[in-house]
Formats: sequence, C-alpha cells, structure tokens
Amino acid sequence: MLYKFLYSFKDYWFGFNIFRYVTVRASLSIFTSLLFSILFGRKLINKLKNFCHPNMLDFREEKKEKTPTMGGILILGSLLTSTILWADLNNLYILLLVFITISLGLVGFFDDYKKLKYKSHKGVRPLIKVVSQMFIGFIIGVVLVYNQTLNFNTSLYIPFFKKIVIPLAEYFILFTVFIIVATSNAVNLTDGMDGLAIGLVMTVSLAYAIISYVVSNINFAKYLNVPFVKGAEEATVFSSALVGACLGFLWFNCYPAEIFMGDTGSLPLGGIVGLLAIIVKQELSLIFVGGIFLVEALSVIIQVISFKKRKKRVFLMTPIHHHFELKGIPEPKVVVRFWIIGIILALFTIITLKIR
Repeated sequence: MLYKFLYSFKDYWFGFNIFRYVTVRASLSIFTSLLFSILFGRKLINKLKNFCHPNMLDFREEKKEKTPTMGGILILGSLLTSTILWADLNNLYILLLVFITISLGLVGFFDDYKKLKYKSHKGVRPLIKVVSQMFIGFIIGVVLVYNQTLNFNTSLYIPFFKKIVIPLAEYFILFTVFIIVATSNAVNLTDGMDGLAIGLVMTVSLAYAIISYVVSNINFAKYLNVPFVKGAEEATVFSSALVGACLGFLWFNCYPAEIFMGDTGSLPLGGIVGLLAIIVKQELSLIFVGGIFLVEALSVIIQVISFKKRKKRVFLMTPIHHHFELKGIPEPKVVVRFWIIGIILALFTIITLKIR
C-alpha cells in the first residue's frame, strides 16, 4: 500500500502521479522483491544450515546433502513484502493470491519441518497434503463463483477458438480445485535440479504478468477477442513481484545450489501459477505455458502405471529431468535446455491470444 501513500502527494508534485500506473508499480515490485532476496538470502542460508540433512526424496549428489532446504521462506517473504508495498490490497484477486501463497506455504513448511525434525524423508502424509490443497482450492473456487461484487466469469474459453465457450457455473469450483492441486504438485515434482523449477516459474510468471495486463484493459481485450477481467491489472503487479522473487532466489539456487526451495516454496508457487491462469481466464493455456510442468508430472504417472501393469519402467528415473541426467547429460545443461523450452512455450502462449 506504499504506492497509495506516495500517490497522495500528487497535489504537491505531479511526479507522484507515476504511482497510479500499473507498469510503474510492476517494475518497482520486481526490484523490491529482488532486492529483498539479495539482502536477506545469505542470512537465511546461514540460519537454515543448522537444520540441514540429506533429503532422501530428492535425487541429489552426495555433495548436495548438506545444502539447506526451506528456501521457499525467502521466495514467499520477498513476494509478500513487495505485494504489500506496491499492490492494491483491496483488490480481491490480490487477496486470493496472498491467501494461496500463505496457506500452501504453510502446508509446505510443515512438510519440510517434519522432515527436518525427524531426520526423515517422510513429511506430511501425501493424503493430508492433497486434501489440504483441495480445501484451499475449494475456498478460492467458492469465492470466485459466489462473490457478487467480483462478478467473476465462470465460463471456460478454448484457445484458438473465439466462439467455443463452455459455461461451468457452480462446477467451476471443482475445476478450480483440480487446477490448484494439479499445478501445485506439478511444480513440486519439477523441483529436483538446481534452478530448474524456479527458472520455469519465473518464465511463467512473466508471461502471466503480460497477459493479466492485456486482459485488464478493455480495449486490448476487445481487440484480441479475449475475456475482459476487471481488476486483473493488480495480478500484473503480483506476477512481477514473483518474477523478482524468482530472480533473487535463483541467485542462490543456480548450480551449484546454496539452498533448495523445498515444499515451502514449490507447493505455493505451483498454486500461484494455477490461480493466475484462472484469474486471467486462460486456464487451458497452462497446457502450453506450463508445458514442462505437465511433462514432468506425466512422466511420473506413466512410470507408475507402466511399472504396475507391465513391471517395466519407461524412463530410467522420474521425474523426467532425472532420466536425462542418468543418460549422461550434465545437470546444468538439462536445466538450461528446459528453460529454453519453457521460454518458447511462454512466448507461444502469449501469441495464442491473437490466434483465434
């Protein structure tokens, strides 16, 4: 809300008018979250080193066993700080994004904390984790469907086809639950190499920052024939803050990683990606912009089904990034190549706004 305080001085000097522009606040949110991460990252790493232990859930080299986890605290802290300063906290979309950030962050935190406390790879039971994700998604779905002041569009729009619209009405709640659970777990599965998940989340966030800005402008929305979403411009500020938070964390998480995000980071980041897609009415665009996350999740599903049915493995190891690693491709090369594919998919997703 700092921007409102600064904007109130516009009568004393016209220069303060810049704080009413979304593009200015989005830029400031990037720098704020990035600066927060850089300033407090090293201190957090030193604190968490006292609690680190081998994370048996991850496929890690022996030299990485002493790398601290729970780095999601840094990501979420910088994200929320920047959001509080530069976003409109009266905007319901911002409140929902803050809610999912904190709630899924707590689920991930308890999972990581339990692993650390008992020196075990077993954290919160998978069933409890999924039920928690479903409950959080349900709350968000109910707010979107039944909040009369928001008047949210519960129809589902098909990419490339401007005349195909599927009205979901109350069933949009179930659809929201599915999206939140799916994206949250998909990002969690992708977090297995230094810088992989955070780099992809940053790319997706940047894409949704652009898309949310477009759909919140009635002229742009009409020109591109996409649903106009009133108030979605604040999602641009939030997405930009997430971009800065990802950049800041990547500073410490790039190969060789000094800290891992853990479930504290991966679960809320995945949920945020899903909610952003819902807010900007581009839910099915997740197939494209989150293509890597989709492939990572599908590789696990295919592997499990194949082993149960055929007693054979399709991949050397899943998620699929470990398959390529075991094929002899160096970890940094796998990560960068996945980033490149992620960037291409993000650009393609933005282009689909015009292809209708």
